Amino acid sequence: MKTKPFGLDIGPILTRAIWLAEDKEKFNVAAIAQMPTSSKGMLSDSPFDQEAMAQSIKQMLMQGKITTPYVNIALPDSQVYTRVIDLPILSDQELSSAIYWEAEQYIPLPLKNVTLDWTVLQKPQKPIQGQKMQVLLVGTPTMLLDRYQKILDLAGLSINVVETEILSTIRPLIRNQVPSILVVYIGDLSTSFAIIKNGVIVFSYTIATGSIAITRAIAGDLGLNIAQAQEYKKVHGILQQGQNVKIGKATEPILMSIINEVKKAMEFYSQKYQSELPIQQIILSGGSARLPGIDLFFAQNCSIETVVANPFKELGIDVSLLPKEIADDAANFTVVCGLAMREYE
Repeated sequence: MKTKPFGLDIGPILTRAIWLAEDKEKFNVAAIAQMPTSSKGMLSDSPFDQEAMAQSIKQMLMQGKITTPYVNIALPDSQVYTRVIDLPILSDQELSSAIYWEAEQYIPLPLKNVTLDWTVLQKPQKPIQGQKMQVLLVGTPTMLLDRYQKILDLAGLSINVVETEILSTIRPLIRNQVPSILVVYIGDLSTSFAIIKNGVIVFSYTIATGSIAITRAIAGDLGLNIAQAQEYKKVHGILQQGQNVKIGKATEPILMSIINEVKKAMEFYSQKYQSELPIQQIILSGGSARLPGIDLFFAQNCSIETVVANPFKELGIDVSLLPKEIADDAANFTVVCGLAMREYE
């Protein structure tokens, strides 16, 4: 019998893996592990670098006692094109033809170099005149897919599912039953936004600004190296109070660029769904979601309740059984938890 796949999230700084077991309406952690990502990570086409990455993954899985070869992986939002599009009501055959015309409008690469995937999000069973269906379009550079496939093959793994970081992120978070939420995933290299309405994604967008940019801004303004700046932001946060004034000023331009995108997303939602309830909550995920004061910063600037993602809590995982450094870093495990729970939907 095929075992359930584990989730694997390979970031530029850390790689994380989790293997879940379902227990009624909650989950238990069968195994969990994390490690620093090897220097070239998943970016290199060098056979030497790819072998090094594969070996480091194998070592992490061995140490974490993850024994299944089946894996669900997330591709970085910064390298994948994701968009929710509205289309006339189409049959499956019509959609498979129309999607390529739509992709040409949104993907700035020759489609011969892109692997397309799409999912029907909403399709009225008895549509009224003018009503449309919503489709999630995902375009992935084929070279990127091939590189992941090769490295994971070298690691002795069999890919079960490939999806994007933002899709994995929202999976454990939509269990909280809030009708409309805006998820902000602040990754290492990019920030992704997704609006979820009654459990269905209706908007997705990514910008090329993330946690590393925040760290570099702190390092530059305060005269620190990257490691020092990383630790400094974890301890002091981003509120401009007391001794934190300098770090607050250093991070404000980057955070305000993210806030401005949040406001644009909220405006899009309010215009498109005028008769619906407004967005009721912002959920922050990713490494920078743990910065002290960042939830208050978003709440004050967006005038909406803001919380930090905790996938362990959402899935009913007993954090007392986890290593403290992992339990305290829950927001960084949202992607990998979403990957691991996919087979239980």
